[in-house]
Amino acid sequence: DHAGLSAAVERAVDDLGALRIFDPDHVDRTVVAAGAPWFMTLFGRDSLLTSWMALLIDQELALGVLAELADAQGVVEDPKTEEQPGRILHEVRFDRLSARLLGGNGRYYGSVDATPLFVMLAAELTRWIGPDERIASLLPAVDAAMKWMDRFGDRDGDGFVQYLRSDPSGLEHQGWKDSWDGIRHRDGSVAVPPIALCEVQGYVYGALRGRADLARAFGESPEVGRGFDERAENLRSHFDDVFWSDEHQRYAIGLDADKRPIESLASNIGHLLWAGIVPETRRAALAAQLTSPEMFSGWGIRTLADDAVGYNPLSYHCGSVWPHDTAIIVDGLAQAGLDAEAGVIAAGLLDASTFSQGRLPELFAGFDRDDIGSPVPYPASCSPQAWSAASPLLLVRSMLGLRPDAVAHRLTIRPRLAPGIGRLTVTGLPVG
Repeated sequence: DHAGLSAAVERAVDDLGALRIFDPDHVDRTVVAAGAPWFMTLFGRDSLLTSWMALLIDQELALGVLAELADAQGVVEDPKTEEQPGRILHEVRFDRLSARLLGGNGRYYGSVDATPLFVMLAAELTRWIGPDERIASLLPAVDAAMKWMDRFGDRDGDGFVQYLRSDPSGLEHQGWKDSWDGIRHRDGSVAVPPIALCEVQGYVYGALRGRADLARAFGESPEVGRGFDERAENLRSHFDDVFWSDEHQRYAIGLDADKRPIESLASNIGHLLWAGIVPETRRAALAAQLTSPEMFSGWGIRTLADDAVGYNPLSYHCGSVWPHDTAIIVDGLAQAGLDAEAGVIAAGLLDASTFSQGRLPELFAGFDRDDIGSPVPYPASCSPQAWSAASPLLLVRSMLGLRPDAVAHRLTIRPRLAPGIGRLTVTGLPVG
């Protein structure tokens, strides 16, 4: 009975359909371009998160994305393209001479988070469809990704996955906030790599948990699953010891080249709830930070708090609102049982979608809702953009508290509707 939610979901289906691209060598394989008009090509991180959000309506997209990324997985060390064995690509680049979007040699691998997200998606897809033989065929790629995290991701053996470009032409920052100034200290200075981002450690935790679940789903020895679970718990404890600040009551968003905590208040910490790495005793404190007036604009979560040095509501990653970022945070809050906080933020994002006929853009400005009565567009943002298009689908799943386990033939729901929604009916849900 919420017109904004209905329009947003219908638009999500249309836009995700419009952004599909196909591999002519595998006509049954569908993937999704990152966004129009600027990024009509395959991106690792974007396609993984988009297909995760879209599992509510379509699991074939996740299968296509995983298969395509597995085919393009790194096999050699190439400093120019940053390819490394087991690494999942950042993007397929093409020029005027390229005949196809998914072919040629224009692959760039400078992403620190696509590789653990690849493992997380393989595990999550198994929870939706069960131990399918198509997922079984991807397990060698999953294990190669796990080895990349150990060998190349944790470059100095401190237990955390970091990034540092191997060529001056590569991306300096290789998390999802990959603009030159996207990662800032509290004094406004830009952090210097190698950097261990907090959300990446969360994704690695999710990958370890996911690999343990895959081991159980596909009948590996019990010791394999237990081993990955133990590694996940060790990472959770080590991460909490190093990244948590009692003074600020939140996690640092990263460690810089000198292992100094990067202590700005930024949206990165919300991804930790989504990945599951946050101990129960820390969750309420993180929720309070994320829903503070400095972070919540009324429409969504700012990428950087509005009282931070370096905040700019019209910056790309230092104060703007990204719908996919906000939706992930909502889902993390919902998983943690923080229903009031999740509901308020979800309602704000759905309200924002009504100003653009249901379509959430790539990002919009971080101005406060009380100051300006509508979301302020960001110049040159993609529209449609894949993970923004899929965000309403993740909101629906969050509000339903929908957690499938097709391996155990179980579907759990915990419905907590956002303010303004009195009734929500879902039919035709494909599980198992």
